[in-house]
Amino acid sequence: MLKIQYLGHSCFMIDTGTHRLLLDPFISGNPLAEAIDVKALMPHYILVSHGHADHIADCVDIAHQSNAKVICNFEVGEWLRKHGITQIHSGNYGGKLLYDFGFVKIVNAVHSSIMPDETYGGNPVGFLINIAGKNIYYAGDTGLTMDMKLIPMWGKPDVALLPIGNTFTMDVDDAIIASNFIECNQIIGMHYDTFPPIKINHEEAKQKFTDAGKKLNLLWVGESMEL
Repeated sequence: MLKIQYLGHSCFMIDTGTHRLLLDPFISGNPLAEAIDVKALMPHYILVSHGHADHIADCVDIAHQSNAKVICNFEVGEWLRKHGITQIHSGNYGGKLLYDFGFVKIVNAVHSSIMPDETYGGNPVGFLINIAGKNIYYAGDTGLTMDMKLIPMWGKPDVALLPIGNTFTMDVDDAIIASNFIECNQIIGMHYDTFPPIKINHEEAKQKFTDAGKKLNLLWVGESMEL
């Protein structure tokens, strides 16, 4: 059994019962996630797509309390070392990092990246995660890119976590095109509603995906979906 729990914005916990992977931890600064107890999160791995505060804000505290290994690009890893984090596995585009649960393939994301203290954050990334026999594509913050057509060549996703909030990332229409590129019809939306510029119409977004023959899951903060 594999469970994906939405923790708000672009933060998720992937839990197999044996392995827990936390993606882009931004919880304490998100009023929509105020019911989530950050101190209760004890992941084995933390995946960070880029350096913006709304993706890394809680990483240092959670990494200290859980001793989780952080998977990220080189520059984010060096920034974390300066904050006392030692369990780090840095990589870059094309890297396929092997673990006891499967692998994490580091893929392209078209965005920007700067650390919370305004130091250089390196290139933003996405992840193709193979875990419990399933492939999960986590796009990170990105616009639509033709590189997404490479994803199913490395592993056709069973589910994809795609940004849909517009303004800073793809909107719903581009996310539908992205789902075609990656050959995945089961989508979980992220990076929406947290701030006024990324508010969306839920029913309209879901209907657009339905009309395209796909399923858009808009989870409530704290809600889980099983694969």
